[in-house]
Amino acid sequence: MKQQEIMLNTLHNKEIRMNELEELEAAELGNDHVSSATETPMRESAFILSDEQKIKKIEGHFREIMETLGLNLNDDSLSGTPHRVAKMYVKEIFNGLNPATKPSVKLFDNKYQYNQMLVEKDIRFYSNCEHHFVPFFGNAHVAYISSGKVIGLSKLNRIVNYYAKRPQVQERLTMQIAKELKNALNTDDVAVVIEASHLCVSSRGIKDDSSSTITSFYGGKFKEEQLKTEFFNYLNLKSNY
Repeated sequence: MKQQEIMLNTLHNKEIRMNELEELEAAELGNDHVSSATETPMRESAFILSDEQKIKKIEGHFREIMETLGLNLNDDSLSGTPHRVAKMYVKEIFNGLNPATKPSVKLFDNKYQYNQMLVEKDIRFYSNCEHHFVPFFGNAHVAYISSGKVIGLSKLNRIVNYYAKRPQVQERLTMQIAKELKNALNTDDVAVVIEASHLCVSSRGIKDDSSSTITSFYGGKFKEEQLKTEFFNYLNLKSNY
């Protein structure tokens, strides 16, 4: 019970309320971090180039960066790095920018008439901070109450990782996941909590590797304190059900 109280107090004290963020057009969120729109900022011409063309172009630019830093790209260890980085950017860590990679969502009838919250916790994700292009990573916890349909559990993981695989800020990531779940499930009864560690904090600047950041979104019934507390208690479970 004491552990549950600690978890509840920690989340209450550290979380950034996403419904409050939506009301702020330019709220300061830390060291030079400013909130922005829910949608990832993209140019209208973002998809004119093919993936192969993007890889070739990024490879050339990254090669120039390495050479500017004074690295010898004739070295066996470095010669293939520009291409590897470019391919990684387009095909892996930023492939969530491409709508073609968005996971398809298939819903099923809630034939069991399960009307309590469903919680998928500890969804591991890796993303990259759009301010410094260094990783942040952690766990996402999502929950929803069925409005008549249910979603395959693996799709929850895929939705989280789709929005994580792009230059991101944690606040936007939280809101994008929540918005996608609300639209897919046709319900406002959705909750998302993300706890992450940011290398832009731990490996540079203040160099604090002991802190983590918690963001949250509560929609519909999850705005009620009783249901929110129940959700928090589920997140604190280890082996007891």
